[in-house]
Amino acid sequence: MKDTLIGGSGRAARDTEDTLAAGRTAPANPGPGTDTDATALRRRRRVELTRPWLLLAPALIVLAGLLLWPLVQVGKLSLQDYEVKFGGGVGTFTGFDHYADLLTSGLLWKTVLPNTVFFAVACVGLTIALGTLVALLLNRLGTTWRLICSVAILAAWAMPAVTGTYVWIWLFQPQDGLFSQLAGAAGLIDPETTNWFTERLPFYAIATVNVVHHGFPFVAITVLAGLLTIPKELYEAGMIDGANAWQRFWKITVPTIKPVFLVVTILSTIWDFKVFTQIFVMPGGNGSNPDVYNLGVFSYIEAFAKNDYGAGSAAAVLLTLLLLAITVVYIRTLFRQGEEEL
Repeated sequence: MKDTLIGGSGRAARDTEDTLAAGRTAPANPGPGTDTDATALRRRRRVELTRPWLLLAPALIVLAGLLLWPLVQVGKLSLQDYEVKFGGGVGTFTGFDHYADLLTSGLLWKTVLPNTVFFAVACVGLTIALGTLVALLLNRLGTTWRLICSVAILAAWAMPAVTGTYVWIWLFQPQDGLFSQLAGAAGLIDPETTNWFTERLPFYAIATVNVVHHGFPFVAITVLAGLLTIPKELYEAGMIDGANAWQRFWKITVPTIKPVFLVVTILSTIWDFKVFTQIFVMPGGNGSNPDVYNLGVFSYIEAFAKNDYGAGSAAAVLLTLLLLAITVVYIRTLFRQGEEEL
């Protein structure tokens, strides 16, 4: 009897254990809280995706109103023959006729695009080079002299483009300009017959000096900010290894602040490709001398001087596309470098 009870109890215990084990191994049915958790998770993800866009929405709306909408209107005008009338204007759809005329124009390929591209490349290269040299100089100065020199060079950047251009016009004025008098005294030119602004090369040489003088302070201050972040131990290690100043610059400075150089190059390229004021204000740059047109001036002359708003808008769209292509290349390079560093 005792054995029977003991055996029965053992079997009952084993049955109970088997039942519990089966309950543990059997897939559990989703309870009512699982759907709630999934809904909460989806809501959380939706909030994470939408919250940044909601925070950016005010700025994006302002940018759309100031940049996107005018760009759309310019693109629309480039597809029309637009005639201004009292109280408004009338546009006749012409398709891509203005683009066809523009891209088959000898003036565009022989004068406008070469002036735009070579002038921008020269300005960007010289601005980056001069700005970097000034930044290296400022980095070696003490705090007081660095502040004085920084304020002095920022005065050139703060000067309005029109004012600065008139200063350079005065310096190169035929006959009585300072540089004309100096070149005449050295026997290089005849101040009475030489006009720096009538020929393409000297015209753009003066414009290049003007733009570089106006733009290098921004590069200098930006590069200086990057230089101040480089640990001095890197230069000390380079000096111990026997690297000279040029090697330290290329092996330490440039790789360390390469993103800074890319940013200032992107901004300088955008600014110098769309230079308008410095060209238009100079003698002959307002349309009287077609040999000195760049894309910005050409677009303005076509639209407002000749009242051909469609052709002017097509030139403006071409300039915008050119700038976008250059900017995309620079940004891809910047992102690729960031991924390699990670």
